[in-house]
Amino acid sequence: MKKVSKFVLILIVSFVFLDFVSAETYNNYESDLVSCGSGLLTGIPAAFPSIISIVYTIIQVIVPILLVVFGSIDLVKGIVASKEDEIKKGQQILIKRVITAVIIFFVFTVVKFLISLVADRNDILECSECFIRNNDKCVVEIIS
Repeated sequence: MKKVSKFVLILIVSFVFLDFVSAETYNNYESDLVSCGSGLLTGIPAAFPSIISIVYTIIQVIVPILLVVFGSIDLVKGIVASKEDEIKKGQQILIKRVITAVIIFFVFTVVKFLISLVADRNDILECSECFIRNNDKCVVEIIS
């Protein structure tokens, strides 16, 4: 039950900070298509990179913050209980969550670095920038 309540809290906080693409904005994207990587991927709905960018930000920033906050709460519970075993357990949980938070924060950077080592062309990197940052690497296609 404890894990379910934490999961629900994470979802609620995520939705509070998440700026979903509203229906009105999505309708503006309805006919717009983007491409990336010099034509590597074409015909992508323009809302898709925007949504991926938001999810990426949540995973990279909000999840590590929540992990550290929940680890701190567990540590405080142990300190309030004034039991040596509970304090040590809270410290171990906090350390594990901080390590997990650091890994989650840097995993995308490491993957991007590995792709840059393996990729023959810059097209793959341009597409990853298009989806992760939703920036000028996404080229709007002209539909006639």
